[in-house]
Amino acid sequence: MSEASSYPPIEPNTFDLIIIGTGLPGSLIAATASAVGKTVLHLDPNPFYGSHFASLTIPELTSFLNSHSTASQPQSSTTTTNSNTSDYTILDLASSPLYADVEISSYAPETLSERSRSFNIDLGGPRVFFCADKAIDLIVKSGAGQYLEFKSIDASFVCDENGRLWNVPDSRAAIFKDKTLGLTEKNQLMRFFKLVQQHLEVSDHDNGNEGTQDSRISEEDLGSPFVEFLKKMRLPPKIQSIILYAIAMADYDQNNLEVCKDVLKTKGGIDRLALYNKSVGRFPNASGALIYPIYGHGELSQAFCRRAAVKGCLYVLRMPVLSLLMGKESGRYKGVRLASGQDLFSDQLVLDPTFTVPSPPDSLRKSVEGLNLRDVKGKVARGICVIASSLKPNMSNFLVVYPPRSLYPEQNTSIRAVQIGGGLAVCPSGMFVLYFSALCDDAERGKNLLRAAMSALLKIPDSENAESSSEVQNENAEVKPTLLWSATFIQELITGEFGYISSTPMPDGNLHYSDLLDATMKLFHEMYPDGEFFPETASPEDGEDEGELSLES
Repeated sequence: MSEASSYPPIEPNTFDLIIIGTGLPGSLIAATASAVGKTVLHLDPNPFYGSHFASLTIPELTSFLNSHSTASQPQSSTTTTNSNTSDYTILDLASSPLYADVEISSYAPETLSERSRSFNIDLGGPRVFFCADKAIDLIVKSGAGQYLEFKSIDASFVCDENGRLWNVPDSRAAIFKDKTLGLTEKNQLMRFFKLVQQHLEVSDHDNGNEGTQDSRISEEDLGSPFVEFLKKMRLPPKIQSIILYAIAMADYDQNNLEVCKDVLKTKGGIDRLALYNKSVGRFPNASGALIYPIYGHGELSQAFCRRAAVKGCLYVLRMPVLSLLMGKESGRYKGVRLASGQDLFSDQLVLDPTFTVPSPPDSLRKSVEGLNLRDVKGKVARGICVIASSLKPNMSNFLVVYPPRSLYPEQNTSIRAVQIGGGLAVCPSGMFVLYFSALCDDAERGKNLLRAAMSALLKIPDSENAESSSEVQNENAEVKPTLLWSATFIQELITGEFGYISSTPMPDGNLHYSDLLDATMKLFHEMYPDGEFFPETASPEDGEDEGELSLES
């Protein structure tokens, strides 16, 4: 007997909303829908929360990537309860592969064998929070913050074309203290930040006075490419690179419009500088602009699921959904059939992006076209490495950005890397997890980007199962940690879809959650136009102050 078939029937069997998959977007929708009074059932075929946004052990991560890199065939259930199947057309669900070119290597199996389950590895990394971004505001507003703890990212670095890592200054004081910047560079950077600060202050308080125009950046400049504005300010290339790729987080080569798919305008660049500036010092215990959740980003999904449960949402894990129930006359969605054989019904359905309907009949093709014709916005190459020593002595948690063309001439996109240490409970003490990501057009380019960044930072053993020393020294007397374990893969960038049946988006290629949060809010408002996304409500059942965010020193 399967685990799903041994479950007792779910009661009640009718809901306002059924959500399949506990990824972050689905968990956000479950929490806010429950908060506005909807009855919600949240199911997940996995034994853990988070789906594609989970933090997993090494065995779990390996199994998840392998199982989601191949398509699965529908598995029909022959047993049903509590419904008249003659009223419905049964559409069997299948899963589509969302990961490709999965390569997993263990170079120190004896070292990792006893501790492989002591990891909390982010499936959708690298990712961090800006202290002042909208995701942090939502965590505080929703009350999910009481289930989360954060720790500061120690520093950020940007790599130049010579392979040297430069510190990213995050305040005027940091600029003055930075020994890697010359006096001229410091003065140029200070003048630029002063201009930006004046522009922001005037924009916030401008009442149309002509006297304030001298302090504002012109509309013409705001509409121009940010890189052109930086050149106009006579900032040297190194400073331009720091601002564009390590603060404004531009994805593509802003100096080459032929390959740049997303030109960052000056207004957008100034807004990102403002976010960075507001993030520094927002929380007393945060040393910089960035923070990271203890136990990994999978904690976010669990936190919002807990909020949903407090508001009455019902949760069942390890419960696959096999089929959709479609009205024979209307052709509209009516319910789902579980692996246990039970049929459940709801007004709305939100599916994890894994699911598709392989061969719908012509009469129902329109009803499920959103699942089968999902908008793929490209690909992101992700790499995960376990290393036995830090890339930087006496520093555990930091960001490294490789701007376009910093590693090789054909590199058209930024490569971002985040190292997290055992102090954030993501790996055993003394080890570190290093995440990489880069947008790419195809798997070959994505793998080339990952290999270049990994080779620049790490000593990669010649073969698997080669136990070796934890670090080696290169020609420039820089210590490179030795790679213990790695996983590289290419992930589809799939957006959410609203329709007769809705689906949630996959993790995007950003470090932050802002775009993902916007997409989730849009999906919720399309489902419930009159519903407020996380209304302000007092929760007497919660014993802690919901307005606080726990941040360790």
